[in-house]
Amino acid sequence: MNGRQIILDHINGREAAALMVDGQLDDLLIESDAPRAGTIYRAIADRPVKGQGGMFVKTPDGSAFLRQVKGLAPGDRILVQVTGMAEPGKAIPVTQKVLFKSRYAIVTPGAPGLNVSRSIRDDDARDALLAIAHAEAGEADVGLILRSACEGAPEDEIAEDVRAMLDLCEAVMADVEGDVEMLSEGDGPHVAAWRDWSEPADVVTEAGSFETHGVLDALEAADGDEVALGSGAYMYVEPTRALVAVDVNTGRDTSPAAGTKANFAMAKLLPRALRVRGLGGQIVLDLAPMAKKDRRGFEATLRAALKRDVIDTTLVGFTPLGHYELQRKNARTPLTELLK
Repeated sequence: MNGRQIILDHINGREAAALMVDGQLDDLLIESDAPRAGTIYRAIADRPVKGQGGMFVKTPDGSAFLRQVKGLAPGDRILVQVTGMAEPGKAIPVTQKVLFKSRYAIVTPGAPGLNVSRSIRDDDARDALLAIAHAEAGEADVGLILRSACEGAPEDEIAEDVRAMLDLCEAVMADVEGDVEMLSEGDGPHVAAWRDWSEPADVVTEAGSFETHGVLDALEAADGDEVALGSGAYMYVEPTRALVAVDVNTGRDTSPAAGTKANFAMAKLLPRALRVRGLGGQIVLDLAPMAKKDRRGFEATLRAALKRDVIDTTLVGFTPLGHYELQRKNARTPLTELLK
């Protein structure tokens, strides 16, 4: 099926949301047992980590790790926000840079300023949105970013969303005193889909829609390692304890350009393959044979594909052995764990 579909359902008793683009599973959110990203805690500083500039803090959901700590002593009460998934046996990753994020607005305590997404280029639209920002948040001592979803949206809905985020921000930021406590829970898959998948799409909410709209078939394919690249080429995406290995193969094509074509196809499809599998950390690409003169074009293609991705990924570069390395944020629980 052509076009975009947002499908809201449950799988194995877990709330889930799938984004299908032209019949392909493009993104996937499934509730996990870990604390949700975006959850805000009142935490208590516990013990510093010498040599790393970080500190373990106590939260109601267990120990969390806070990086780049300055002026914080054990026993201090602070507000922290969950930034991603805690790896097995490790502390919950948190930050002191708390954000309040909704479909139309992001409120940024400690970072004042009124801004509109750079993807909105129409001057009249930007002026109208800035007028809303000044009307709703001009007197606030926090920052406000109006997101790209604001373009074409009703002004009253945008204003209402901004007010809701400002009210939540005010209530949470004032609640510092007391024992460890969850002050605001992060969004579940259905709300996160409404918040972040803002481009026009058909929304399907009927129970069982994962089966009737091909999501379960796509999940079965994503639960495996092999991803077709076209023209008989394929890649294997295999998570290990230390890293995610991606192996590119040309299949039966033995022409001189086969390796280059397969590598470029992999670069375009890799973000989606990692996204729907919930994989992050160190990513090592074992590329098909390719001339060194094509490396720059490959890297540009990969960078362009990752620019459209929702998860932060850093391009590290080529190794002496010709592998390519990336560092990707561990933002989600791996799909293989959620489908057990």
